[in-house]
Amino acid sequence: MMDTQPRCFCNFLQINNILCNVTESDGKVVLGKLIELLKRHFPDLDAEYTRREIASREELFPTMVAPGLAIPHARIPGLTEPLTAIACIPGGCDFGGGTPAKVMILLLTPVDDPNLHIQLLSALAAEFEDNSVTEKISQMATAQELLNHFSCTLKNIPDYLTAGDLMVRFPDMLQETDSILDAIKKFAVTRCGELPVVDNTGDLRGVLSLADLLKYSLPEHLLWLEDLSPIYQLQPFSDMLKTADETKVADIMREEFISAHIADPAVKLAKIFLTENLSRLMIIDDDGKPAGVVTLKDFSAKLFWE
Repeated sequence: MMDTQPRCFCNFLQINNILCNVTESDGKVVLGKLIELLKRHFPDLDAEYTRREIASREELFPTMVAPGLAIPHARIPGLTEPLTAIACIPGGCDFGGGTPAKVMILLLTPVDDPNLHIQLLSALAAEFEDNSVTEKISQMATAQELLNHFSCTLKNIPDYLTAGDLMVRFPDMLQETDSILDAIKKFAVTRCGELPVVDNTGDLRGVLSLADLLKYSLPEHLLWLEDLSPIYQLQPFSDMLKTADETKVADIMREEFISAHIADPAVKLAKIFLTENLSRLMIIDDDGKPAGVVTLKDFSAKLFWE
């Protein structure tokens, strides 16, 4: 049966697992202090194993999730509930990522509960989206002050993981009046493989992908040629580029595409990925506007090993 009791981050934070006014400048030392703090109150925690698991994730994913905020985390076998500890470092500490970490949150979750693991990370990222929040928390002088803050501000964690917890917001969007040349430049800058196309009010009109550009450049009848030597020098692409500043995105975008709603459960996304054989899925908000994208690669990473 699904748990109906509302939960938030503060449910897993204890006042004796909070360090304020930390002056240590080495982030690895600060992390060690947080692990020792949890070990003191949870003797069964394997401190060395925890360090190794955190280090292995640091090699794959940045633990500096926002300016001034570090969230070292790991999934630990044997845990039945998340363990958390926080350090407030007013002067900052070096934890990689280019900017000093002023708040460090250690998050350890049960290895078999990816739902809660991702939701806690998502809730914390949303809470610290405004850099001023990080600065404010780093200056808190007492553990009670910090505990009161989280008790009052963080929203309840829903019963299940949603598309909004998994998506990445689009770095840019295309206007339907943009030229193909404009689109090429945005693809180059954002390194995205697909971008939403909106009108001047922000309403979603379609999508354009790099594959769409290739199809437009290389008409289908050419794909049936056995002998491709006449186009070895990529003449179709040259011809397209000659008029790229004249042709509009609206002329080649796809108006039909598969999407999911920001509130859809994650399992629905998994079903769509498998049944539609997709590598990426656009997420739309309540107003039908593009909210972000979930790729199969990122979905799998967050579910299985992040």
